[in-house]
Amino acid sequence: MKRDAIQAIGLPARNGKIEPYQVREPKAFRKPGKPFTRVAYAAAHVVADPLSAKEPWLEAAIDWDATIAYRRHLSSWGFGIAEAMDTAQRGMGLDWANSLELIRRTLASVPDAVVASGAGTDHLQGNASISDVIAAYEMQCAAIEKLGGRIILMASRALAASAKSPDDYAKVYDRILGQVKRPVIIHWLGEMFDPALAGYWGRKDHYEDMDVCLDVLSRNSSKVDGIKISLLDKDKEIAMRRKLPKGVRMYTGDDFNFAELIEGDAQGYSDALLGIFDSIAPAASQALSHLSANEKEKFNDILAPTVPLSRHIFKAPTRFYKTGVVFMAWLNGHQEHFIMVGGQQSARNLQHFAELFRLADAAGLLQDPELACRRMKQLLSVHGIS
Repeated sequence: MKRDAIQAIGLPARNGKIEPYQVREPKAFRKPGKPFTRVAYAAAHVVADPLSAKEPWLEAAIDWDATIAYRRHLSSWGFGIAEAMDTAQRGMGLDWANSLELIRRTLASVPDAVVASGAGTDHLQGNASISDVIAAYEMQCAAIEKLGGRIILMASRALAASAKSPDDYAKVYDRILGQVKRPVIIHWLGEMFDPALAGYWGRKDHYEDMDVCLDVLSRNSSKVDGIKISLLDKDKEIAMRRKLPKGVRMYTGDDFNFAELIEGDAQGYSDALLGIFDSIAPAASQALSHLSANEKEKFNDILAPTVPLSRHIFKAPTRFYKTGVVFMAWLNGHQEHFIMVGGQQSARNLQHFAELFRLADAAGLLQDPELACRRMKQLLSVHGIS
């Protein structure tokens, strides 16, 4: 059905001029009536406190109420919460102390949600030995388990810097997995998300790295719920998915190709742990409900227009995708400002925001077009455009 144009706004175009754009009626999405047939976690962002006196480049100032309210929003659409992850600006403004407090508050305040939380080594300072890396992982895992939380074992910058060979990765992961209380999700975050993680698992080729990782998974399969890989390459994910030990899930972290990876093929499918679900929760939820009913055409009809939006939000430099995620939350009224932890709202240019606005509208995801236009005009005004 054709969507009617209901709002007009002038947006920056690639030619450097302001061109008129017609915003259309948003799509209507229904909340799920039963669980999905795919496990689906949304990696959630944090809402900054714009009235804090903390220096934004030095300390994280968080609006805890708005941050937790957004997690309730995601949970209401049927998603588990992947907490204190890259999407929450872990390592780009959010430190371990605030991450642990975020995990504690989410577990206490969103009790009906399935929550898995990031454990890493990001409190380490300076050069670290392999023993230091192991101790750091142990400390964070123990802190999360003490709260009753599930663990996502995040990739470690300190391990990437200190490891001399794949054996060092095996030593660290074997040690940590041998101690955890219940199966964890391992996160292999690619260098496109974090340049400091290049060569993770000790090789320079992703397929060779994959073999190292698969060896770790095979030895520790009883302690691994699944692995999330974020390499933005569907062929690599599928290749690894087909080699996983029995009972170990593949959680797609591919924000470029998530729709077809979740749908799967004759040999299997990926579950999901995605940052883009933060921004497209209503559409993704409705699509997953259709997939649960084996209505694959409807699944693809809903998700197809969200893929260009996701690819735009996650375009290189991919690590700045958090800016687009928070911008979407602001456009849709989930927070009252477009200020980010670490001042990261400045990480993208105005044309990027204008194109994001168009693509969100094309996907039917501007829930209140009048509000979205008003807020887009505020951003344009800040940039001297009236």
